[in-house]
Amino acid sequence: MYNMLIAVNTRFLIKDKLEGIGWFTYETMKRLTRNHPEHHFLFLFDRDWDPEFIFSDNITPVKVWPPARHPYLWKYWFDTALPRIFKKYKPDLFISTDGMMSLAVNVPTVLVVHDLAYIEFPHHIPRLTYEYLKHFTPKYLSKADAIITVSDYSKKDIIDKYQIADSKIDVVANGASDNFKPLDEVNRSIVKQKISSGSEYFIYVGSIHPRKNVGMLMKAYDQLRAEGICDHKLVIVGRYAWKSGETYNIYKSMQFIDDVIFTGSMNQEQLTEAIGAADALVYPSLFEGFGIPVLEARYAGVPVICSNSSSLPEVGGEHAIYFDPNSAEAITTAMVQFLKNRAELKRNALESAYEARNIYNWDNSANKIYSIMQATYDNYRANRKYTANT
Repeated sequence: MYNMLIAVNTRFLIKDKLEGIGWFTYETMKRLTRNHPEHHFLFLFDRDWDPEFIFSDNITPVKVWPPARHPYLWKYWFDTALPRIFKKYKPDLFISTDGMMSLAVNVPTVLVVHDLAYIEFPHHIPRLTYEYLKHFTPKYLSKADAIITVSDYSKKDIIDKYQIADSKIDVVANGASDNFKPLDEVNRSIVKQKISSGSEYFIYVGSIHPRKNVGMLMKAYDQLRAEGICDHKLVIVGRYAWKSGETYNIYKSMQFIDDVIFTGSMNQEQLTEAIGAADALVYPSLFEGFGIPVLEARYAGVPVICSNSSSLPEVGGEHAIYFDPNSAEAITTAMVQFLKNRAELKRNALESAYEARNIYNWDNSANKIYSIMQATYDNYRANRKYTANT
């Protein structure tokens, strides 16, 4: 393959604030840059970067002004600021991992679209964000030379919603950190003492946001505890995100409010411990392009109780317990089912941890992305040569 200068949209590489898109970018680009020293990578940040994200010597970080955290600034950043950078550095290929790209350059582009949640739940995001995505997403999908998405569900969704050719979209699943692994009982006890004063606990991991449906989980947990069949705590790991007021109101009205533990965001070391020591992960999200916390729990050999919606059955596998996320009663029933079959489900979860690692891992993801990048650039060069000769 021709030695390339590869531009990468790294806006979501933010110190101590990595979430879904950020982790996808971090884990895949760390491997791509280190595995392919024959290429040079241009990392495009919209703020000062942290040295942690400069994974190898073949990376040039560039701060592209302004910080693009608003729809008006997204348009400027991608279609005015980026073209200036591209004119200066002349990259051979652009990969954008956040579903947005420049419409003002002719650089071959690989676009990663994680999901189309904005179509299903437009009221869960600010109005301007919805209008921006509604207007520009079809333009991005049309202009991109290749599209990557993270699950078979999301691929089908993109095809159905926008009539994109199947051959233009590749599925590159997320992975999880190898640090997620089963804990022995001694270490589980140590972590439980730190997090829940020694009690068993259910854990939720993710932002507190309407689409994540944490309020419904709280209602279900309250019902479960009222039945008197367990004294598990509920540990909620994540930040308060947009429009979380209703969730907070549900929390304040809970009967068992004192047994709900908010940890805020955790770094990866803390998170691997918290998930590894949990009795089960409960993930009530209404819609996910993938659902990395489900995979992290599977890596850790922790049973999964999660929504039957969107991509989650694809990621959760055959041993998870599924529920209708629109019903608190259904979530409670699923948690009761877990408690009644706890020993068997924990054994199944431990036995399937290796399978999850084998199917979903970042090494596979990075290798597949590289193959897509290679094919995209080769096709671009071949088409350019054909056009020049006709």
